[in-house]
Parts: sequence; C-alpha cells; structure tokens
Amino acid sequence: MNASTYFKTENAERYLGTLCKHFGHKVPVSLEPGAGHIELPFGQCDLRADTDGLRLTATAADTPELDKTIQVITNHLERFAFRENPELTWSRTEPTGA
Repeated sequence: MNASTYFKTENAERYLGTLCKHFGHKVPVSLEPGAGHIELPFGQCDLRADTDGLRLTATAADTPELDKTIQVITNHLERFAFRENPELTWSRTEPTGA
C-alpha cells in the first residue's frame, strides 16, 4: 500500500536533506541531490525535491503500518518546516488485484 503528498515550498531540497539526516541517525537512509529514501521499521518513504516543492511517497505492508509511516513523516516535516505550516493531504493508492 502507498500514499503520496506534495508540499509546495521553495525549501524542498533543504527539508529533504533535514529529514534524511535526522532519520539517518536511527534507520537506513539514502540521500542524493533531489531525492531521498527513508527505511523505517514499519514502512518507507521516498522523497523527491523539485523547484516548486517536495513529493513524499510512503509505502507499507498494510493500512496500520502505512498510517504510522505517514504520521511519523508528517510529524517530523511539520516540526522542521514549522515556519511554513505545512498542511499535508495524503492520497492513498489501493493495491491492484486485491
């Protein structure tokens, strides 16, 4: 299962780096210019920065783990980007063939 959201900001690359560096102290993370991947114990999040904002895509095995992944990523981004007061709306994609 997965869900994605887009945070419109001029500081996408900075938030991408901040999130990856923060989680990198605790869990496996990959970071390159414009992209990052965070591997949480219950799910993962792919991040893509562009000139207009930050795309976040959370993936997990089931709904409770996806909810937890979304909550953790959202809470951290809200703290790091508090000056911009991000209001994230996650769109879920149901698995096909279920």
